[in-house]
Amino acid sequence: MLAATMHLASASTTIRLSLHVLAACVWLGGQIVVAGLLPTVRSFGADAPRKVAQAFGRLSWPAFWVLVLTGFWNYAAVHGNTMSSSWNTAFGIKMLCVVVAGVGTFMHTKATTPRARGIYAGLGTLATMLALILGVALAG
Repeated sequence: MLAATMHLASASTTIRLSLHVLAACVWLGGQIVVAGLLPTVRSFGADAPRKVAQAFGRLSWPAFWVLVLTGFWNYAAVHGNTMSSSWNTAFGIKMLCVVVAGVGTFMHTKATTPRARGIYAGLGTLATMLALILGVALAG
């Protein structure tokens, strides 16, 4: 029986993946935390949810762009053009989810009714969760 040889990731791989995971923690994790805190935040006053959302946006949008940039870096690092067609299809679906997540979340910030805000927030969060799941699947 042959034993598998394990080794540490290179410094660039460690940085690339750490930045990607950290940005996902802020982007998706923050959305979940803010949604969970929203009932409490509403008790602080009518303007409190908007202020919390603006503060979160100052953190989350840079994280979104770090995700996009490190996503391209990840694709280049694994030589996506040499991957199987099913891998490339899943990657394409993931990229669609990333676009839907960004657009849905942006539309949430521009929506003027509670219903529209809820729909766009749900769409953005669901698309982000799907992108995360596909990212795990793509990692093999």
